[in-house]
Amino acid sequence: MVQFRTESDFLGEKQIPAEVLWGIHTARALENFPLSGKRVHPELIKAYGDVKLACAQTNGKLNYLNEFAGKGDAIEKACLEMSRGLLSEHILVDALQGGAGTSTNMNVNEVIANRALQIFGKLPGSYDLISPLDDINLHQSTNDTYPTALKIAAIRLLRELEKNVFGLQEAFQQKEKEFAHIVKIGRTQLQDAVLTTLGREMTAYAEAFNRDRWRIYKCEERLRVVNLGGTAIGTGLGAPRQFIFRVVDCLRENTGIGLARAENLVENTQNADVFVEVSGIIKACASNLFKISNDLRLLSSGPDAGFGEINLPQLQAGSSIMPGKVNPVIPEAVAQCAIQVMGNDAIITQACSSGNLELNQFMPLIANALLESLTLLSNAAIGLNKQCVTGITANTRICEKNIDNSTATVTALIPKIGYQNASQIVKIAQLKSVTIKEASIQSGFITEKEFEELTSAEAVCRLGN
Repeated sequence: MVQFRTESDFLGEKQIPAEVLWGIHTARALENFPLSGKRVHPELIKAYGDVKLACAQTNGKLNYLNEFAGKGDAIEKACLEMSRGLLSEHILVDALQGGAGTSTNMNVNEVIANRALQIFGKLPGSYDLISPLDDINLHQSTNDTYPTALKIAAIRLLRELEKNVFGLQEAFQQKEKEFAHIVKIGRTQLQDAVLTTLGREMTAYAEAFNRDRWRIYKCEERLRVVNLGGTAIGTGLGAPRQFIFRVVDCLRENTGIGLARAENLVENTQNADVFVEVSGIIKACASNLFKISNDLRLLSSGPDAGFGEINLPQLQAGSSIMPGKVNPVIPEAVAQCAIQVMGNDAIITQACSSGNLELNQFMPLIANALLESLTLLSNAAIGLNKQCVTGITANTRICEKNIDNSTATVTALIPKIGYQNASQIVKIAQLKSVTIKEASIQSGFITEKEFEELTSAEAVCRLGN
């Protein structure tokens, strides 16, 4: 039989299961916001633990948590457990919620308070000893703790994303080396254009991700300035001056992230444009992932009636009705992640623009969209790297066949024989129904050896004639 404890707030009393670590504020949020079915992002929860730990340590040093021996230590231990992800299962509120994130903050406060009570050997709900509001939330507000936790979580995910994008860059660089000698048709507007190499195509993809990696690395700087200590609207209402001056230093030391207190706490509490900037930068990465994923799909299309110039790893049967069909599932999945990130960028832009006066009330939506985007991109980069790019092989037979047959090959001969003679070769190929290579040799304008030299990997990659 389930036992209950009675908790109260401004609105009245509620019965809470006796052993749970959450309390009345969480219970009301669960009733009020059955919205997305998504839990708060685990990195945001861990970052919230870091924020609460820094606040508890600072309050302890300033003698605000010393009513009885061991109180501060118990709170700090509970905060540390949350920062390590050990209490995430108790954060139950929906990721989307009214109140600018108050429900998340209070869920965190209640869980830390009740876990601290357990550590201290007391029952959950003994708030006369350790209170979610008077102790865990001491000298804080949702309005400074939530955005600070969000920035820490975002920085950590940005670092992970940078690492995974770099891995993808390296994978394409490896393919550049493997395919450097394979000449193929280059296309513009999806039409045959001029000769290139498969290695050249791979290096273009590698360079795109190199730019993404650098942008993501620099992006962290936008998030290091935090408003912790500003409390409700950035004026520091209810917080002692020494707490405001010390708490960010403690947080910086604990996390190893170069955080700094905003010079203008009111401005930093009001405005969320840094999240728009970060979202825009990672949207550029999504754009590259989308484009390159679709290129891989095109280059591997077929295998018999498409481009077929590369082979992607075969991971699963592609159809319940078409035997032998294998789809490019990883590029398709990556492209969908990229589209979601682009959609999230629009959400973040709208939400950040919609703050009113001293606060942005849509911070939970911003957090959900931004952290989801960072997670999606990181997972997409890992998947594209390990399940696709590293296993790509070249179909040299198809590449050679295209070179022999495509009018694009004639362009490589122009420096030697001129435009008019090259045009004659195209006409010979069309009239006699022979390959471009055969027509070139039959024309007498060029020898087979010269044809091979002009269409070699060295020749088509040479910068200039």
